[in-house]
Amino acid sequence: MLFKATDSALTLHRSLVRVTAGTLAALLPLLASAQLSPRYEDSDADLVADRPADPEAWRDPRILVFAYTPVEDPALYSQVWDEFITHMETLTGKEIRFFPVQSNAAQLEAMRAGRLHVAGFNTGSTPVAVNCTGFVPFAMMAAQDGSFGYEMEIITYPDSGINNAADLQGRQLTFTSPTSNSGFKAPSTLLDREFGLQADRDYTSTYSGSHDNSILGVVNGDYEAAAIANEVLRRMEGRDVVSAEQYRSIYRSLTFPTTAYGMAHNLAPELAENIRRAFFSFDWEGSALQQEFADAGMAQFIPISYKQHWQVIRDIDEANDTIYNCD
Repeated sequence: MLFKATDSALTLHRSLVRVTAGTLAALLPLLASAQLSPRYEDSDADLVADRPADPEAWRDPRILVFAYTPVEDPALYSQVWDEFITHMETLTGKEIRFFPVQSNAAQLEAMRAGRLHVAGFNTGSTPVAVNCTGFVPFAMMAAQDGSFGYEMEIITYPDSGINNAADLQGRQLTFTSPTSNSGFKAPSTLLDREFGLQADRDYTSTYSGSHDNSILGVVNGDYEAAAIANEVLRRMEGRDVVSAEQYRSIYRSLTFPTTAYGMAHNLAPELAENIRRAFFSFDWEGSALQQEFADAGMAQFIPISYKQHWQVIRDIDEANDTIYNCD
């Protein structure tokens, strides 16, 4: 399968292979660091791009562009982020514009081209963003007690006749996009490993473009089943967009890290530090962010390490023989 942001950039190829846990653990650090585009340096072996050594290569733009991972209604999320953007403007002294991206590919290409400076990339896109665009993740949403994460669930509508994952044999399963962890990578891997079901051999696959679209497609009977991130499902239930009676869950995975927030690797040090401060000093109490993400249990931003927190996602990518052909 081939993912393309444009005809000339960000190709992603994967084929399903069997890898033992021991072999994977031994090879992962070498393979992961080797996938960083040669356009970037990683002198401290943290698996993300270093800031350029030459100050002449640092960027300090007058206007910063911020984007949240693609959703069904970008206009709604522009309002959700308004207070945070104002807070970041105060700390950075910059004008900040919200970029309502329509696809993972558009978000990745914007970061790589230097048109996007601060972003939240979905779980599955984060390794692509790190390796191919110079994205440096440093924050993630978490509950008040510091817990975080979500599960991949496969949902169907009540009268579909699909009662468990094995029943997907000969049926249709909707994914979101090839770069999504819960929307493609995890479900395609787990269905093959646990049930011997492979996409387009044992079931028909389609793509919706976003978790919101997949969920709405299931509850309206347009899709027989869909693999989704349940944190998105909880938020949609909290907004009364869907209700629990409109779907059934037939599979739930282990817990994954959620959206990674970070910035371009080549921002000037003072600006980069002020962007970090904006995330960790933002007051959630009474904010639109708190209201939107309360149903997912989120109440703060916490510091993260891509090397540590995205280990499980890199495991999945390595098990799928994922190669990032960035240039």
